[in-house]
Amino acid sequence: MSTALITGASRGLGVVAARRLAAQGWTVLAGCREPARLAATLTAADGDIRPIPLDVTDDASVEATVKEVSAHTDTLDVLVNNAAIVGVMSEPAVASVEDLRAAYETNVFGPVRVTRPFLPLLRRSAVPRLVMVSSSLGSLAEMSDWRWDNHPHLAYPSAKAALNMLSVMYAKTVPDVLVTVVNPGFTATDLNDHQGTQTVEEGTDAIVAAALDTTGPSGRFLDRFGTVPW
Repeated sequence: MSTALITGASRGLGVVAARRLAAQGWTVLAGCREPARLAATLTAADGDIRPIPLDVTDDASVEATVKEVSAHTDTLDVLVNNAAIVGVMSEPAVASVEDLRAAYETNVFGPVRVTRPFLPLLRRSAVPRLVMVSSSLGSLAEMSDWRWDNHPHLAYPSAKAALNMLSVMYAKTVPDVLVTVVNPGFTATDLNDHQGTQTVEEGTDAIVAAALDTTGPSGRFLDRFGTVPW
């Protein structure tokens, strides 16, 4: 039986990905700030989903989560760094450091804060996988083209671009872990006030595929259709 930890798993992409993996017989540890609220929405039909408290912006919370997960299992097969926020939507000419801080704390520092202490558990898996949930807005190639006109704000795209670089560095320097960066696509979630053109099921396709993949290669950026340019 495989075990996954998903951050930001109380709603949207996180909870749907959790349900899809649990439906395949996985144990899914659903990290979220309000686990009781998530627990109230789950039924036996959802499979083995275990809500656990996790705030990716807080060192003490992450440390406590590591202890709790270690009590559940001595092996973690997949870590999905999914938790993210849009942050302040301000254009580059007027954006301040404070405008970027919240987005970076969750979207960049959060995955680092979570990944490092969970690597020992991951490395006990036969094929450990690290899934980073990014965005096409973090693609320098795509944002240099037409997408820039659609989202002229500094915090979220630059944070996702930073996450992409972190992921490349993990792939290069942690060769025993299969690292995959995924772009869910423009999905209707709370993150964009449900303006997305994809369903949440479609948005989780790339996440679930990356979690199930055991062959790699490591260091790819993928969406539900294939390769995304860096």
